[in-house]
Amino acid sequence: MLSTSVPRHQALIVDRVEIRYGTVSAVKDVSLRLEPGQIGCLLGASGCGKSTLLRAIAGFEPIAHGTVSLSGRTLSNPGFMVPAEQRKIGMVFQDIALFPHLTVAQNIAFGLTHLKASDQAARVSELLVLVGLAGAEQRYPHSLSGGQQQRIALARALAPKPSVLLMDEPFAGLDTTLKETLVPDIRRILVQEGITALVVTHDQQEAYAIADKVALMHQGRIEQFASPFQIYHQPETRYVADFIGQGYFLPATLLSAHQLNTDLGVLSMPDAAAFPDLAEVDLLIRPDDVLHDDESDFLAEITGKHFKGTFFQYEVTLANGRSLLCIASSHQDHRVGQQIGIRLDLDHFVLFARASITEPQEAVSAEAILE
Repeated sequence: MLSTSVPRHQALIVDRVEIRYGTVSAVKDVSLRLEPGQIGCLLGASGCGKSTLLRAIAGFEPIAHGTVSLSGRTLSNPGFMVPAEQRKIGMVFQDIALFPHLTVAQNIAFGLTHLKASDQAARVSELLVLVGLAGAEQRYPHSLSGGQQQRIALARALAPKPSVLLMDEPFAGLDTTLKETLVPDIRRILVQEGITALVVTHDQQEAYAIADKVALMHQGRIEQFASPFQIYHQPETRYVADFIGQGYFLPATLLSAHQLNTDLGVLSMPDAAAFPDLAEVDLLIRPDDVLHDDESDFLAEITGKHFKGTFFQYEVTLANGRSLLCIASSHQDHRVGQQIGIRLDLDHFVLFARASITEPQEAVSAEAILE
């Protein structure tokens, strides 16, 4: 029988942390907080600072400014670092690094030398049930698939019941089909064990599948720290809107605080009071916001098509030359060069002022009512 979850701990807090290499700041003024049992994700392109920040939390990198604390205990500040092995933090790396000469049971029990043999065996059996590999105690890593090895690496990291688990690109070496089943399973295991975790990835779908909160990083800073739903539907900056989910911007004009004129008609909004009347704005559009509709008065020419199995994603061009992406049922198989009707299907608006678009901008989001 599985044990109850690990004891609840206070939050993991990263407060205004800066990490430097010489005169270069790799991480700048970063703050985030994970509550007990919460799963966070550091998401971003290569070189954005996410792995550097994870290493600082683990105790492998010093910080030049700010504080890292866990359970009310300071782990790092300028000139001070609790050694990594004293932080009660578990780590899972991309390369897995199981010991090839040790059995599965010996790998999992590697960090349990403080327990007597019977307790080690009980914890190993418990974790193998948890990760779905009961009975694999005497197998060796080379006899396991990539997904099974990742589960054993997770079990090894969970064995000593760490306060926080850090995972650095743990699924990067796995194929897409395997990740689609493994990532939700890993989330289930972390939730069942009550583990606070922070995962680094560059893959948006991984972030959505595993995290309660996502920190999207760019050039060493956090652009937004919010739930996956908020990151996707309520981006706070142009960078977030553009990075997440194939976002693009449709120029529009506010006719009033409640009406927006676009290339695809006039839309009604509850409120856009943050912008003056008649302001030129950009409306965030996702591919799933533009639907094929034979009854629509707005026509577009198909300039590209991609079959996705359950749907087509069409590249379409309006009469004025503007290009959009459009979603259509997999049964609506149209040829490139054909004209089709399209319409906007928005649940909410995210608007950006069009002036000074090279400067960081905050978005204004409102629930949308189509006119």
